[in-house]
Amino acid sequence: MFGFTFLSLPFLVASLVSLLVSLAAHPLINLPMLLGKNPDGSFPIWAIVMFSPFLYFVRFFSMLRRFSNREESYTEICEGIFVGGWPSSPDKLPPGDPAIVDRTCEFPRASHSAGNAYFCVPTWDTGSPQPSEIEMAVLWACRKREQKRPVFVHCAYGSFINRAVDYSTV
Repeated sequence: MFGFTFLSLPFLVASLVSLLVSLAAHPLINLPMLLGKNPDGSFPIWAIVMFSPFLYFVRFFSMLRRFSNREESYTEICEGIFVGGWPSSPDKLPPGDPAIVDRTCEFPRASHSAGNAYFCVPTWDTGSPQPSEIEMAVLWACRKREQKRPVFVHCAYGSFINRAVDYSTV
């Protein structure tokens, strides 16, 4: 009896976390700050502990998707502006030390991009940022382009990215 209860507890926690995340990601609620991502792209300890079933699942899913899909990790939509998915390794970043606009709420800032200029707009992969967030991201990206730095705008997977920030920058 004790073994069954003990083994079912992790599944119960994962189910409750999944329910909470799916409710927060619903378009009518749209609450990406639930996961607690900081402006520097890191997660506080409480968020890692509380949402670890979801956070680690999406990283695992992202690795599987990249391994099986073989899509390009980024695309240049005009000179110096790139769009794509979360850069899980240094070879997934565009060339030229790009400034990064991160549109994910479920992925941390990649450690290999710590030296790059960084702007975080936490957004669910299926959602859109608020108009004020788009405006701030576009102004930031335009300042980086004036400095002749390439800009890389990424969401979680890069294939269904909401192009609002990208096209506004162009």
